[in-house]
Amino acid sequence: MVVDDHRLLAEALASALKLRGHRVVAAAAPAAGAADLVIARAPEVCLLGTAAPAEPGVFDLVVKIKRERPQVAVLVLGPVPSPRGIAAAFAAGASGYVRHDERIEGVERAIMKARAGEAAVAPLLLQDAFGELLNPAAQPDDEAQRLLGMLTPREVEVLVRVADGEDTRRIAAGMGIAPSTARTHVQRVLMKLGVGSRLEAAALAARTGLLDRAGHLHPGPQ
Repeated sequence: MVVDDHRLLAEALASALKLRGHRVVAAAAPAAGAADLVIARAPEVCLLGTAAPAEPGVFDLVVKIKRERPQVAVLVLGPVPSPRGIAAAFAAGASGYVRHDERIEGVERAIMKARAGEAAVAPLLLQDAFGELLNPAAQPDDEAQRLLGMLTPREVEVLVRVADGEDTRRIAAGMGIAPSTARTHVQRVLMKLGVGSRLEAAALAARTGLLDRAGHLHPGPQ
């Protein structure tokens, strides 16, 4: 099965694999809504395309598939990733990572490795990743700072309150806004952070140190 946010790419790759004798059960797009289809069809291998392997929550689809269908091998197809991107893919349960500019023969080799239960990732890709890990380039901003930069001051306060376990009514009361407005702020925070629930938002904020940064700006409810 081929899954990609861009239907044209998914169908083109599926057609190329069919021409080379592979049985493709489906080509799905967008990727965000494909987990149920993969779980229902249970293919041997799922090729999952992504344009942003380092974005928070991008591999939640892999986690869901592996939880429901652990026998399905998921191969991620994407741009040259950062070490964090590769680590996130494998941590989510992926069987391999293939550059999206790889020739079809390389995709086939990765498929065969994944079907055999082997890790499918190019040695050069691993070499580059480990090289960056051993000699990291200076980063002007860390992940927490990057995420904070996506949120407005009011959304930062909402995130702090969500992490403190406040429900919509308490958030609204504490900030002096209507519950509907509080609900809208919460949804925007989830969307900007790329997560699907308040629990995931709180976990991401804690993991990246965002809560510590945000706490200095908004000490939180007393």
